[in-house]
Amino acid sequence: MLLLKVVALGSIRGYLICQRIQQISTDVLQLYRMEQKKWLSAGWRETEGGREAKFYALPRQRWKQLEVEAAAWTRLADAIGLVMRTTE
Repeated sequence: MLLLKVVALGSIRGYLICQRIQQISTDVLQLYRMEQKKWLSAGWRETEGGREAKFYALPRQRWKQLEVEAAAWTRLADAIGLVMRTTE
């Protein structure tokens, strides 16, 4: 979900996605899994510095997937919150 959220903000190079996500989680391997599932599109292009880099984008047809993942996260976070607030 975090990867989808970062990419939903705009087209971004894979390395920068990993940097942003690493601040929150060290599990950067999810990026490649999302690409394999076709949740993200990826392609190589030239950066401002003239180097080739892989850029990731959230395809229009996958915006729904972001909504699904966000809803699942909300349900999980709510359930964890209920358990944590329970007293003996």
